[in-house]
Amino acid sequence: MAQHFLLSAAARTLSLKTIFSEGEDAAYRRFRRLRWPDTDGAPVCPACGCLDIYDLTTRRRFKCAACYHQFSVTSGTIFASRKLSFVDLLGAICLFVNASKGLSAVQLSRDLDVQYKTAFVLMHKLREVMAAETRDVRLSGHVEVDGAVFGGHVRPANAREDRVDRRLLQNRSGKRRVVVALRQRGGSTLTRTFLREAEGVDFARERIAPGSTISADEIAHWDLLEPAFDVHRINHSDAYSCDGVHTNLAESFFARLRRMVGGQHHKVGGRLLGAYAAHAAWLEDHRGQGNGALADRLLGRALATPVSRTWKGYWRQRAA
Repeated sequence: MAQHFLLSAAARTLSLKTIFSEGEDAAYRRFRRLRWPDTDGAPVCPACGCLDIYDLTTRRRFKCAACYHQFSVTSGTIFASRKLSFVDLLGAICLFVNASKGLSAVQLSRDLDVQYKTAFVLMHKLREVMAAETRDVRLSGHVEVDGAVFGGHVRPANAREDRVDRRLLQNRSGKRRVVVALRQRGGSTLTRTFLREAEGVDFARERIAPGSTISADEIAHWDLLEPAFDVHRINHSDAYSCDGVHTNLAESFFARLRRMVGGQHHKVGGRLLGAYAAHAAWLEDHRGQGNGALADRLLGRALATPVSRTWKGYWRQRAA
């Protein structure tokens, strides 16, 4: 019987033991190599692109010989103004990509011995990087379209006579959100949150190339996609798959997201649900890669992503 990939040695190419035993200097060299891959870690001035750089080794900063601009390996990136050491940041990324069902900020704060606020903001910065990876992606070929409801649970009253029909709109909490997933077979998964699943029709038109084949369930609003796409429908009351028409890959993504929300985070607000959906989609799309490759991929993209306008100074903004 063939061994599952996640059980093989190929899936384990980076460990916390290695990261912390190699120490701060090795982590710093990894940051440099992934920040400037074209020069194998040699710094490049972000202001003018000059390669003639002075190395201010006592402060781990650099100074451009042409424009005299001073910068560090994290300047202008999503890690700008960091306070964590390089080895702690690398360890956090390793833990983050190792958690196939997501990781709670409380657990990360305990693993790294940092404040909950530090772990929470760091993880959302990494989720922002994950979402940016597919920001300009357009799907083609065979794409599965589906939606799933998250949040907004209304707990029934204790006494039977006080209970209401929770299916009715007037008895809902208003916190319920729908995650619409577009999943290309053999390709990427795109997600977006809405108040109603029908709003996902415009999302599908925007992110799927015209002429593509779409598999969807029998909900009526997907009929609006038929003029631009070859739409195949599957009635889940009769079968989950028929002649290659199914939404099983989209359902697989939703299963991961539900395990992430229910098992790790327990409750996710509607404002942040899109970030968690992007996290689950990233894990689903790259599930066949070893954890070392995943860590390098995420770290490399984080070092190429500009300062987060949402999460920089987040707690200070909330206190203001």
